[in-house]
Amino acid sequence: MEVPFEKYLQLEDDLRRYRKALNQALDVMLDQEISNYPIFLLHQQELAMGVNVIEAGEQTGLWSVNASSLEEFALKGLIEPEKIADFQKVYKEHTDSFCLFVLSELGAQFIFYPRADHLYTEYGTLN
Repeated sequence: MEVPFEKYLQLEDDLRRYRKALNQALDVMLDQEISNYPIFLLHQQELAMGVNVIEAGEQTGLWSVNASSLEEFALKGLIEPEKIADFQKVYKEHTDSFCLFVLSELGAQFIFYPRADHLYTEYGTLN
């Protein structure tokens, strides 16, 4: 099945608007030691998981966002116990990114999205 490109563009557009709120929520979760592995769930349907951070709407965008964690994912059986160490390793490789779990009619997938507004890193004189 081919994924509609427009779906990714809408997600990217909403994520740009959500970046400040996601940064604040991530900082709170880390500062209050709620989890060392926060995960944001992006969805367009009712979801009984995590804590609501952003509700989809005319002013906010098409996607709702809930804050969750690796611990909740493991507790609910969404990440198998033998895969937790692998997940933690990948998570630590993306310290400058949000860990997103995107649920849509296209399926469910983890995405690491940059916390900063720029989407590239400068490499000497190449940029």
